[in-house]
Amino acid sequence: MEMALPEANLTIIPAYSRRRAMDWSLVLASQDIGAKIIFAPDHRWALLVEPPDYNRAMEAIHLYQEENRHWKWRGQLPWSKVIFHWGAVPACVLLAVIHGLREELPLLRQAWVFDTAAVREGQWWRAFTAILLHGDLSHLVANATSGVLLLGLVMARFGAGCGLLGAYIAGALGNFAGLYLHGRPYMGLGASGMVMGALGMLAFHSFALWRTNPISARDFMRGAVAGVFLFLILGVDPRSDVIAHLGGFVAGGGIGASLSLVPKAQFERSSLQSFSWVTLISTFAGTALGGLMKQ
Repeated sequence: MEMALPEANLTIIPAYSRRRAMDWSLVLASQDIGAKIIFAPDHRWALLVEPPDYNRAMEAIHLYQEENRHWKWRGQLPWSKVIFHWGAVPACVLLAVIHGLREELPLLRQAWVFDTAAVREGQWWRAFTAILLHGDLSHLVANATSGVLLLGLVMARFGAGCGLLGAYIAGALGNFAGLYLHGRPYMGLGASGMVMGALGMLAFHSFALWRTNPISARDFMRGAVAGVFLFLILGVDPRSDVIAHLGGFVAGGGIGASLSLVPKAQFERSSLQSFSWVTLISTFAGTALGGLMKQ
């Protein structure tokens, strides 16, 4: 690193911050493009490259930004080496907002609750909409606190859109498990099946290691056993819907194991995350609005 004016025979690429300059220099190095980091006299960080390399350098930087633009909310927790995605916070805030509307819009509960009789008549969307409802404040707080942690870890592992979509689908499948395994008609609500789905995804997120070598397989087994024990601690309260919790956990485990077979680099591609977000938002809006329109 050199504190100097840009050399006359080099081209400057403004980076504006030290972190960005460091990141971009690594990107250029991976493409065999030589770059020098400087702190310019106008108090800006920048990269210096040879003029013939300028266009290729800008193309590499542009591709890097395109592939990583959705990951700015992801970062390492300061007290550990765990990667966490803060997008889980607004997701849980949305649950709190919907809970706050329950008094003003009592139709929400009627239209969205998981009523097995209504589902058997064809109202399948209730398996998704019931995730948005909570019985009382303590129910909401319990799901939101554990949900922020588990969803944040899942979203960091698989990407925000893909991780959240996987947990959402697992929660709906947990509700369907209750439909077929409960011996009597009932009504259910809450995001706990989705939270257990996130736990299942984390427990089996390294399933692909099973195929590599015995040492890696042991790492996978440790994670799976830890996830099962956490489920036994969090998900088997007899006052809760244990079947929906177990269904969400098992579904999440299957989803996490399947996604572990996808190369990690694929989850950082904007195309996959964009597809996941479109699917998630379409499912969320379609089931929520569709349920209201049917009333």
